Amino acid sequence: MKETDTREYRTHSPEETEALGEKLAAVLHGGEVLAFYGGMGMGKTAFTRGLARGLGIPDGVSSPTFALVHEYRGNLPLYHFDMFRVSGWDDLYSTGFFDYLEMGAVLAIEWSENIEGALPEGTIRIEISPGDRENERIISISGLQENLA
Repeated sequence: MKETDTREYRTHSPEETEALGEKLAAVLHGGEVLAFYGGMGMGKTAFTRGLARGLGIPDGVSSPTFALVHEYRGNLPLYHFDMFRVSGWDDLYSTGFFDYLEMGAVLAIEWSENIEGALPEGTIRIEISPGDRENERIISISGLQENLA
């Protein structure tokens, strides 16, 4: 992937982060893998909440920390993974991750750095880092052709 494929966005509140996720949903067709990177509390779940709303999923999106994956039905199915506790291939297989890749759904994967070697070609990478202010986030998206601004 070329460095020029990365677009940077700034949000100033969890609501703006959700709104960016909703904009991303509008350009998805199904089968995309969204790999999230960023520390605890950076807004990965907020982004996914907006993504879900944009996919026609009205509410109920929460972090799948203990369940490992939450399944949502909307205009496109959304599978929301938390790979924080995944530490090897056996753990990854136990999540059913590879089966989900074949379903034509949108996969949103938090803590993707833990499964970097298993991410398919064409994965859309979303890195969220803190900005200068308390709720400001710098969101870098690579692997997406469309501009969300």
